[in-house]
Amino acid sequence: MSEPRVVFAHGKESGPWGSKIQHLATIAQTQGFAVESLDYSDLMDPLARVERLVDHAPAGAPLILVGSSMGGYVSAMACDALEPEALLLMAPALYLDGYPGEPAGCPDDTIVVHGWDDDIVPLDSSYTFAKSRRAALHVVADGHRLAESIEFIGALFSAQLKRALDRA
Repeated sequence: MSEPRVVFAHGKESGPWGSKIQHLATIAQTQGFAVESLDYSDLMDPLARVERLVDHAPAGAPLILVGSSMGGYVSAMACDALEPEALLLMAPALYLDGYPGEPAGCPDDTIVVHGWDDDIVPLDSSYTFAKSRRAALHVVADGHRLAESIEFIGALFSAQLKRALDRA
């Protein structure tokens, strides 16, 4: 049996170890999870990023996928192939021009966090995704980067990791 693992997918303009990922990675490591954050900065095509994640074929028991913005799209679109135990999406770039497809195979334990003041990805994208899956949707007083909500997101993530370990 492989160790518990969290795999992060960063946004279009950020890098593999930005502030949100660093914060969440520390939480995951504290709970005994191995963490990975692939570098997608050489790929601007969201489908190529999904392909990179799927080809990487991360394994974990449990496996948790986490993505922000374009990384949220990548993580959601990879669910069908990777079958994660849980999914955390932050302002996921779903249902936008240039981001084709409908995520499939998303786990029951899916959390979506989106800012009321997001000027990059419309809140409707997260609402549409969450509603069709009855996923937990948390709308916060924040913008696209969710910088003011990192502690709140960390608490949600910590509880999600504990649930995943309890089910494993």
